[in-house]
Amino acid sequence: MLKLFIALQLAALTTLASLEDRVTRQRDERGSVTIEQVIWAGAVIVIVGIVVAAIKFFVTSESAKIK
Repeated sequence: MLKLFIALQLAALTTLASLEDRVTRQRDERGSVTIEQVIWAGAVIVIVGIVVAAIKFFVTSESAKIK
């Protein structure tokens, strides 16, 4: 019975030590993309889409005047 108790205690301590390492370890964030960068990229895509749509509308309306 004592051997089982010691084995369970060692397993619990090992698990706790592993969890503590995960919590305290600093995450290496080199190369990761932040939310701010994603939002800026989305904004740039939207702006470019608006500009392309405006140019297309202008060219279409001007070509209709030529006929």
